[in-house]
Amino acid sequence: MARLSGCISTVPAQGGTQAQAIGRSRGGLTTKILAVVDALGNLGRFILLPGQRHDSVGVEPVLDGIEFSALLADKAFDSNAIRILIAERGAVAVIPSKANRSPPIPHDAEMYKWRHLVENFFCKIKEFRRIATRYDKTDTSFAAAINLVATVLVTR
Repeated sequence: MARLSGCISTVPAQGGTQAQAIGRSRGGLTTKILAVVDALGNLGRFILLPGQRHDSVGVEPVLDGIEFSALLADKAFDSNAIRILIAERGAVAVIPSKANRSPPIPHDAEMYKWRHLVENFFCKIKEFRRIATRYDKTDTSFAAAINLVATVLVTR
């Protein structure tokens, strides 16, 4: 017969994987890095999101306090809320429309070509194995590793 002792807590645990920006996706436990990159391809600011969270959740916190004249983003950021947020700041949204948007919103295709700087930044930081595989358990130490790698990349 099993007995319950008085030391078993019924209070839910604090934090957990969500507090550490770890989420489950098809590939296992993952973390998304949502980054703002300047015109030279250097890291401006970033936040960490659990792998299953949609990218649009982190747009407002990552843009808070940053001045910009145009925001280049991929189709995942094509939402009315994000477009309104960018327009309220007096900036231009250079975001291609999703296939299911009717009618599609035109974007500056020439300016959008500069979005490769964002992809190049992610390729560069993932050359560092610690970032590519997330060896760090806590989000604080993972964020510190990203900051360190970004600093190394700027000094190259």
